[in-house]
Amino acid sequence: MRYRLVILAAAAGLAFAAFTGCGKFGGDTKSEKGKAGYAIGMDIGKNLERFKPEIDTDSMLLGIRDQLKGKAKLTDEEAKAAMQGLMQRVQAAQGAQRSGDGEKNKAEGMAFLVQNKANPKVKATASGLQYEVLKQGSGPKPKLTSKVKVHYHGTLINGTVFDSSVQRGQPAEFPVNGVIRGWQEVLPMMPVGSKWKVTIPSELAYGQAGAGGQIGPNAVLVFEIELLAIVK
Repeated sequence: MRYRLVILAAAAGLAFAAFTGCGKFGGDTKSEKGKAGYAIGMDIGKNLERFKPEIDTDSMLLGIRDQLKGKAKLTDEEAKAAMQGLMQRVQAAQGAQRSGDGEKNKAEGMAFLVQNKANPKVKATASGLQYEVLKQGSGPKPKLTSKVKVHYHGTLINGTVFDSSVQRGQPAEFPVNGVIRGWQEVLPMMPVGSKWKVTIPSELAYGQAGAGGQIGPNAVLVFEIELLAIVK
């Protein structure tokens, strides 16, 4: 359904051009109206980038024009089959890409964990989680059922920031048992007031599925976690 909506959004933009007779997609980027229209076109173009190998935009425009004239060259059944074929090809290509990314991330993550573990300041748990004490607090330790207040800064092994309460300037509050397994393991080990650098293997984070656009499959994650308080 998501793919269909993206294609329909692009078709809407092309339909406007076809309907108004702007076969060469004329327009302006000077007026406010022109800039707004161009910005919409940019957004549609960004959404269509993933479909580049599978979509012939000239044929798309031809289909819009023929449909508006009531002279479509495909039946509804043929058009539906073509759309289903498109989505299957795109999904297959994305699956293959994700599989390749997963193998690459797995190899790079394992190498990173080995190198990080060699640091004498780094300790490892039986699960493979690694941590370095940057500051040791003296407060109580939370339980799995506790709610905590933390500041954190999360990066990939290449340093790319994917989430950071520090950058937002707003600590986060959540139950310990409501986050990824790596956090569930390390937070009960930390006294309040502590700040640790934690390296979390993929299987204790988001695994093969990954998360969002930045955390790919089999990604090792690195966090600086500061435990500010146990929320009563």
